[in-house]
Amino acid sequence: MNATPNILSRSRQYNRTVILNTMRGGDLIREARKRAGLTQAELAERAGTTQSGVARWESNRTLPTLQDVTRLVRLCGLDLEVALVPRDDSDTAQAERLLALTPQERLERHQRMIAQLREMQSAK
Repeated sequence: MNATPNILSRSRQYNRTVILNTMRGGDLIREARKRAGLTQAELAERAGTTQSGVARWESNRTLPTLQDVTRLVRLCGLDLEVALVPRDDSDTAQAERLLALTPQERLERHQRMIAQLREMQSAK
């Protein structure tokens, strides 16, 4: 049986590639700033804005435009690549299948997964 993918963990892969399935512009700005080793104040100075303005973008209280995100990412010495790719609905299809299970069936499924994970850990 395949382990259920953790949808939240897909928001970032640790090979330093950012996936946009749950990210907003502010998340991209924060990620670029951190990769560049800049403080919010340093990025603000480069961008001609205030530290609090950068903080509002990064917290998504103010949603930046794609143009703003691209400009700020570039000010961090990085570039933003955007691509159109075929949609993958596998997570939605899996969620719909899981919704069809009763609570007891879900619990039993999770217990089987835990047992499999423990078995894999002990095999190390």
